[in-house]
Formats: sequence, C-alpha cells, structure tokens
Amino acid sequence: MVDGPMTRSIEVLFSPAEFSALAGRDLSRTTCVVLDILRATTSMMTALANGAEAIIPVGEIPEAVAIKQQHPDVLLAGERNGLRICADQTGGVEFDFGNSPREFLPEKVRGKTIVMTTTNGTRALRVCAQAESVLIGSFLNLRATINWIRRELPANLILVCSGTIDQAALEDTLAAGALCERLWPHYASGQVADSAEIARRIYPLLQTDLPGAMKHSRNGQRLLNHPELRGDVHFCVQRETLGFVAGLQKDGTVRKLACETPASSSDTSGMDAPPSA
Repeated sequence: MVDGPMTRSIEVLFSPAEFSALAGRDLSRTTCVVLDILRATTSMMTALANGAEAIIPVGEIPEAVAIKQQHPDVLLAGERNGLRICADQTGGVEFDFGNSPREFLPEKVRGKTIVMTTTNGTRALRVCAQAESVLIGSFLNLRATINWIRRELPANLILVCSGTIDQAALEDTLAAGALCERLWPHYASGQVADSAEIARRIYPLLQTDLPGAMKHSRNGQRLLNHPELRGDVHFCVQRETLGFVAGLQKDGTVRKLACETPASSSDTSGMDAPPSA
C-alpha cells in the first residue's frame, strides 16, 4: 500500500516485443496483470473456477513434458498455432487439453494440477515472475481484479498484453482499456504512460459489442473460422462472471488468491460443447 496517489504509475505493454524487456526491470514494487484474452488467461480462470487446484505455466513444450514425467498425476494443456499439442510435437506425449476454456470441465479438472504452455500467454507470465504481484487478467473476473487493485493500490501497475505472435492483439488491448478506465481515479494524478491513455480511450469505442469487435481481431478471426473453436470467442469476452482473483505464486503456480462474491456462473461448463481438438 502506498501513501499518496502522486507516487503511483500505470502503463500498458501491448506486445511481446515490449514485455520481453521486463526481465531487465526492477519489479519489486510492481503489480503486473497479464492478459491473454484469446485464450490462455481465460482458460486458466475457467479451470480454477471449475475446481483445478493449480496451474503451472511454462514457456516450452519440453519443460511441460519433463514435469509430467516427474509428476504423472498432472494434466497437460497447451497449444501451438492455436491447436492442441499432439504426440508428434512432444516425442510421444499427448496433451490432455488444448487452450480452449470450454475444455476445462469440472469433471476433468477438479482437484488437479495443470501444466500449461501456450504461444504467448504463459511466456508473459514467466517474464513477470519477479514482480511483487502477478494477477491473471480476463474479462470473466474483471470486477474482482479491479477491486483487488483498488484495495492494494500498488505503487506501479503494468498491464501486460500477451499479444498475437509478436504483435499487439485487439482483445488484450480492450481488456487493458477496461482496467484503465475503471482504475483511472486512482492513477490519473500519478505517472500515466501514453500506452495507458491509448488503451483507456479505445475501450469505450467498442465496449458495447465485444463479440462484434472480435471479428476485427486477428485472433478472433482465426478462431471464428475454425468450426470447433469459434465458440471460444463469445466465451472469452463474457464480462464479470467469476468472483475471484488469481495470481502467480512465488512457487511458480497459478492459484486463486481471493474470493469476492459468489459468481452467477462460476461453473462455466454449460456454455457450449467443448472442442474435440
């Protein structure tokens, strides 16, 4: 907790080209919120909502396979090029899940630890690991995340957009803008990066139709054109269905941090049929 609003700062990192530089920064008094709306952070929140004990984010496939070999009870989740990681990519180990939030059904994940590797989202989390706090950001738990930040009022707040490949992603920018807009009274009189101002001004332009906005997103278009994955798009832009905050712990696991109020749809398994691949 800090004493005065003038000491606070807020910024948005839009793409992997920016967040990779975090490794060289002092993050000891910084809270990072990692956003990978389509789909890693949304999938993490869904898995935890449906009873998963913890998620271990890793950067590369061999790292995930090595953990599975040491701990056979863990489940493996992840994607490359948007699709579930298959045995021919791992040397024979089939992943249990891809990166669709609709796959993480209660009967499959309850009480389990999930090792996850994705193209951008899990890398972003690992880069932020030295921060004082690292939160998992999604539209699903937007209100809970905002309320946590309002209570803690971190001196430095960085919203880390995981992006698409090496570029910015519209959906992550919109989520960052939603956070900026509702946290603005607490940070506007401090050090505000232009990136935060940009995100805050973009969000109101598109907030009334997020599913429609996804038709103009590179990630959104890719998923909408895939018959088994198009349902993920609507799922991922649902706002404030989960009433808890999740974060990356110092032991490298993602777990629930705090519970706000019972969410109206915390069991998200009934939204759409999960994809088969």
